[in-house]
Amino acid sequence: MRLGLVILLSLLMTGCAIWRKDKEEPVENRQDREKAEPVLKPSEVLKPKSTEIASPISDLFYVRGSAFQGNVETFMRVDSTNSTVPDGTVLSGEDDLGLDDKVEQARIEFDVRMGERNHMRVGYFKLNRFGEVLLGDNIAFGDFNFQPGDRFRTDLDYRQLSLNYTYSLFRGERFEAGLGLGLHIFELHAEGSEPGTLNRDKGEEAGVFPTGAFNAAFRISKRWAVSATYNAFEIEVDEGNGSYLDGRFDIHYRWRKNFAVGLGYSIHSLDINLDDVDEPFAFSLETKGPEIFFRAAF
Repeated sequence: MRLGLVILLSLLMTGCAIWRKDKEEPVENRQDREKAEPVLKPSEVLKPKSTEIASPISDLFYVRGSAFQGNVETFMRVDSTNSTVPDGTVLSGEDDLGLDDKVEQARIEFDVRMGERNHMRVGYFKLNRFGEVLLGDNIAFGDFNFQPGDRFRTDLDYRQLSLNYTYSLFRGERFEAGLGLGLHIFELHAEGSEPGTLNRDKGEEAGVFPTGAFNAAFRISKRWAVSATYNAFEIEVDEGNGSYLDGRFDIHYRWRKNFAVGLGYSIHSLDINLDDVDEPFAFSLETKGPEIFFRAAF
């Protein structure tokens, strides 16, 4: 009887050993202990996975807001309705019409990095000025002629939306530079009038033009960096000529990982002169000067 019980218990234990799922239960042996990862220290646990330093070269997205203060120079000509040849007076906005030759304004721009080397930069520029003077000479503005001594009021509004795509031909740990194309949409509204009379006229123009685009950035240290952007376009045809230039140079101080402040210098210039067309048009605008900016990046 005892022998039978011993045999029965042996069979049961053997069956349990065969059916239990030992392989699904991890068993630590000496070899596994040698391959196990070392225990991390508290300081190593808090260390970021990436050692890449935050800078204009590593940012995936940024928004840049700036306060600009600079000099402005404007020339324009508003021709009469249905004219086929220029018949308006070329006027200096600052000297003849009393527009401010220095402006203070806010600007905004953002950039999206698509992949490692593709950038899409979008900027908006607006300049609205108002002036009123006593004329010293005869001027032809639109369909009206104004005499010396007339009080002349001017409202000039210029707006521009810029889209720029660049591909970084060079990209390293501290330096990045790329080339591409820009598309710029502008709208101009110029109105002149003599207060208290019906002598009032305006000229409105809108257009789209392409440019070459360039951008570059260099990280000097952990917190300091410099960057530059540049757009240019020039054309000359039988009907007239036109040119455009937009350039900026910035010095960045990385105050926090996602925030930077800095100083920059920018120049914006547009010159269009169309004579031999159904609607003659002449306008020239140049602004240049320093700016201070705040930049949020991720």
